[in-house]
Amino acid sequence: MTVALLLAAYAVVAAVVLPRVLGAVAWAERAPRLAAGMWQAASASVVVSAVLAGPAFAVPPSSVGHGLAAFFAACADLVLAACAELLFGAGALPAGAWFALAVSGLIGARVVYCGAAELIGARTQRRRHSEMLALLGRHDDDLGAVVVDYEERVAYCLPGRPGQAVITTGALRSLTCEQVAAVLAHERAHLAGRHHLVLAASAALARAFPFVPLFVRADAEVRRLVELRADDVAARSHRRIDVAAALVGLATGRAPSFALGAGGETALARVRRMLAPERPLERGERLAGLITVGVLLAGPAAVALLPGVAAFLAHHCNAIIMGAPGIYYGP
Repeated sequence: MTVALLLAAYAVVAAVVLPRVLGAVAWAERAPRLAAGMWQAASASVVVSAVLAGPAFAVPPSSVGHGLAAFFAACADLVLAACAELLFGAGALPAGAWFALAVSGLIGARVVYCGAAELIGARTQRRRHSEMLALLGRHDDDLGAVVVDYEERVAYCLPGRPGQAVITTGALRSLTCEQVAAVLAHERAHLAGRHHLVLAASAALARAFPFVPLFVRADAEVRRLVELRADDVAARSHRRIDVAAALVGLATGRAPSFALGAGGETALARVRRMLAPERPLERGERLAGLITVGVLLAGPAAVALLPGVAAFLAHHCNAIIMGAPGIYYGP
């Protein structure tokens, strides 16, 4: 029960405290990919803690410690007991254990449902948009992008198989050749990094639990950070001044909600970052960030398994000592 309470308490406290802690991280813009990973790891740690709290309350640690077979047998017993209670009114399953498992199951089911809804909904919209582009747009082999005859200055990418970069004639007329190449490199960075999946994960949690501060803040921060990451990738092969100028030119453009666009409301802030870049993280700082991500991801599972591992070691060490030759424990 102690482990279950620890996991539940962490999920509640972290959901409120971590947005403030991670929001105060000063190096996020120097390492946007690592910062986005930290936000997602924090969100995952809260969900996993909440889901594991139920089984940790219902399954005795000794069942885990005596082997996986016994663990699965204990889980099966709980399921059978729950069915017996529902069908025959048997009281084999304690009310507290039933409630804890039900809450964990509902949380997990809600996350899975919203994740599937996000992926399927976005895929449907992208397929329809792709069909529209096939009618209204033309593929430019020199640019490696689809050109749409439209006066508004817009550039975006449409993930899928295959993913494609899209730019309007209005953007082509307002940007230089170097700036067009830079903005298309930005869009290809989104496609190569599969940023649509990253955004779908954070959006699914914000959709599933819109009252949880961590998930709402993480969704907004991850959206901003993937744009910074794409800017950095584009700046590797193009001048930062061209990336910045392209962002200015596309600042007022609005890409479809299911696509990733170079412009948008964060464009002007990103321009300042492009023109006045900060130094990258040192190796030690990056290592500390990676360790933090690892702790956030593995921490809840480690806490949940700790009693079982302790019971396993205690049981087998005791068996080894008792069975050692030459040791007599009798009177």
